Amino acid sequence: MSQFLASSHLNLSGLILCPLLGSIILLVIPDSRIQLIRSIGLCTSLITFLYSLFFWIEFDNSTAKFQFVESIRWLPYSNINLYIGIDGISLFFVVLTTFLIPICILVGWSSIKSYKKEYMIAFLICESLMIAVFCMLDLLLFYVFFESVLIPMFIIIGIWGSRQRKIQAAYQFFLYTLLGSVFMLLAILFIFFQTGTTDLRILLTTEFSERRQILLWIAFFASFSVKVPMVPVHIWLPEAHVEAPTAGSVILAGILLKLGTYGFLRFSIPMFPEATFFFIPFICTLSVIAIIYTSLTTVRQIDLKKMIAYSSVAHMNFVTIGMFSLNIQGIEGSILLMLSHGLVSSALFLCVGALYDRHKTRLVKYYGGLVSIMPIFCTIFLFFTLANMSLPGSSSFIGEFLILIGAFQRNSLVATLAALGMILGAAYSLWLYNRVVFGNFKPNFLKKFSDLNRREVLIFLPFIVGVIWMGVYPEVFLECMHTSVSNLVQHGKFD
Repeated sequence: MSQFLASSHLNLSGLILCPLLGSIILLVIPDSRIQLIRSIGLCTSLITFLYSLFFWIEFDNSTAKFQFVESIRWLPYSNINLYIGIDGISLFFVVLTTFLIPICILVGWSSIKSYKKEYMIAFLICESLMIAVFCMLDLLLFYVFFESVLIPMFIIIGIWGSRQRKIQAAYQFFLYTLLGSVFMLLAILFIFFQTGTTDLRILLTTEFSERRQILLWIAFFASFSVKVPMVPVHIWLPEAHVEAPTAGSVILAGILLKLGTYGFLRFSIPMFPEATFFFIPFICTLSVIAIIYTSLTTVRQIDLKKMIAYSSVAHMNFVTIGMFSLNIQGIEGSILLMLSHGLVSSALFLCVGALYDRHKTRLVKYYGGLVSIMPIFCTIFLFFTLANMSLPGSSSFIGEFLILIGAFQRNSLVATLAALGMILGAAYSLWLYNRVVFGNFKPNFLKKFSDLNRREVLIFLPFIVGVIWMGVYPEVFLECMHTSVSNLVQHGKFD
C-alpha cells in the first residue's frame, strides 16, 4: 500500500468520464444541428484538456508513489477491482491524449462531409478509453481498455478513411493488433491463477521464477511489439496511416503507438526484470534493424503519408533502445522522445492533411514549387521537418540525445548503429521537403494561392510552442518523471 498516494480533490474517474458524458449528450442532439454538435464536441474535449492540466499542476514530483488513486469494486468475488492512478511515467501520456483530441475535432471541422455527429462521438469515446489505459493499475482491466481502443479506431479508419482500400486497412489494423494481444490475455490469466490477483501493487512485489518470467515476457512482448510497432510486425502501420483520415493519423501516431512502449515501461520491465535483462540483445537487434531498414524504406516512398509513417517506426524503435538501456537517462529520454514524437509526427500528418484537402493527392511527384503559392505552410512544414530530424533546440533532439547517452552506457555498438538513424532521418526529411517545396511549380496539378487559413495556423501554434518548450527547457518534464523512473530502475536492480 505504501506505493500509492491518495488525493481527494481531483478525480481521475471524472477525467475518464468527461468525454464519455459529452458523447452521450451528442447522441440526443438531432443530426441537423451541425454547429451545435461541433461546439459541444470541441468544448467537451477542451474542458477535458484543461482538467488534465490540473493533475500536472497538483502532481507531487518528490514521490514515486501512484497519485490521485481511486479503487472501485468491480468483481469482488474474483478479487478484481477497477484501480486507477498515475505516476511520473503515465502523467504526460494523459496530458498528450487530452491535448490531441481537440486538435482532431478542429481538423475535421470542415473536411468531414458525412456522419459528422458520429465522428465527434468516435473521437470522444476513443479519448475516454485511451485515458483509462494510461491510468489503469489492474492488469486485466488494462487489457480490456487496451483492446477497446481498437474499436473506435477501426470505425474511424473504415468510415472516414480517404481511399478505396480503407476497409482492408481497417481490418488489417484490427486483426494484427488483436491477434498479438491474445498471448497477453493468456499470460494475464496465468498470472491470475498463480497469484490470485491482477492488482499491479501486489504483482510488483511478487517474484516469478526466471523460466516463468521469460515465458510471460514473451507473451506480453507479442502484444506490445505490434503496437510499437517493431519489425517485422510493422506492416499494418503504413497501410492504416495512408487510409485513415488526417485526424485518425494524428491519434494513431500521437497516442496509439505509445500504448506498446508504455506497456513495456509499466508492466514488462518492472514485473519481469530478469527476463527483461535476458532479452536486451534481442530487443536491441530488432530495434537497430528497424531504425536502419525503415529509414532506408522512407527514402523510397512516393506517398507523403507513408514517408511519415515509416519515419514513425524508426523513431519508436529508437524509443525501445532507450527503454531497454535500463538506466535513468535512457528511460527518461525514451519518454521524452515519445512525447516529442506525439507532437512532431502529428503535426507532419496535419501538414500532409492540409495539402490533401487542397490538392486531393498525396503522391510526391505531383508537388513542387509550393513555396511560391503557400509560403506560410512551407515555413511551418520546414519547422516540423527540422524537428523530425532532431535539430538541436527541438524536443526530438533532447530525447534522442538522452537515449544515446543511456545506450552508450549499455552497449556502444548499439548506440553507434542507432545514431545512423539520425543521419538517415536528416536525409529523408530534407529530401522530402526539397521535392515538395522547391523545384518547378506544377500548375496542371496544383491550385494557385491556397495557403493556410487562420483556423489551420491556430491548430499548428500549440505544436510549435510544445516542440520549442520541450527542446529549450526540458527540465519541466524531466523533474516530474525523474523519481518514478529512478524507482523503476532501482526496483528491477538494473543500476
